[in-house]
Amino acid sequence: MNNPNPTVDFYFNKSGKWQDAVTQLREITLGCGLTEELKWGHPCYTLGKSNIVLIHDFKEYCALLFFKGALLKDPQQILIRQTENVQAARQIRFTNAQEIIEMSSVLKSYINEAIAVEKSGLKVEMKKTTEFAIPEEFQTRLDQSPDLKAAFEALTQGRQRAYLLYFSSAKQSKTRVSRIEKFMPQILAGKGMDDE
Repeated sequence: MNNPNPTVDFYFNKSGKWQDAVTQLREITLGCGLTEELKWGHPCYTLGKSNIVLIHDFKEYCALLFFKGALLKDPQQILIRQTENVQAARQIRFTNAQEIIEMSSVLKSYINEAIAVEKSGLKVEMKKTTEFAIPEEFQTRLDQSPDLKAAFEALTQGRQRAYLLYFSSAKQSKTRVSRIEKFMPQILAGKGMDDE
């Protein structure tokens, strides 16, 4: 078993209803020979420089997230796509530690398959940004402002997708307009949603 990383210990030592469950996931994951790191505030397990799985918890469940889960065979039919916009990652969700203990061998086999997928060099074929719908309100702004259009097209594919998904996720037109207005200066400055 690989050694636990002390910088990640806080995640397992904090009080909360998922502590027994995430501790079980940590043991299983480290037992597969992965390196434990802290990424995005969560325990992330890597092979070389590649992310393989991440442990995270939510209000209703905790989960083991496979970064290239879309490429796994999933014979148990337990992998879940968080939302329709998630392309590569898949989760296995748990509501108690006992489930994890009972599924230990299955989880190890999924993790080992994820390691094999990474070693093979397989990549998830991602949708191109042009395949994402552009909300009508944003398209209108792009048509009205050549500067905005040029700035948006100059952004990386990932930044473009993040904006499109965020704008599209609003149910009402006035909310979409508000979001677009808020982020127009950011786009014009050549920055993504989370850039400083």
